[in-house]
Amino acid sequence: MMKASKAARLKRLSRIEGQVRGLGRMVEEDRYCIDIVTQIAAVRAALRRVEEDVLRDHISHCVAHAMASGDAAEQKQKIEELMDVLARSAR
Repeated sequence: MMKASKAARLKRLSRIEGQVRGLGRMVEEDRYCIDIVTQIAAVRAALRRVEEDVLRDHISHCVAHAMASGDAAEQKQKIEELMDVLARSAR
């Protein structure tokens, strides 16, 4: 992972952490339910964007390296990992 990508991801995750703390405050303050649900959706969307970014990086580096290696076992492992993570994400 490149240093710039890592720094950007950590910054995004810090913002998400702040959003989650804000959700806790909203619950403590008995804020309107729809406002809370709206903020939960925003956090989930932000996490999905980070997940997509990490996955894109994984495919362009780790999976691409396995495919270029010519090692059938490594290729199969990377494909199985990818299918497993995509199946989990779809749930």
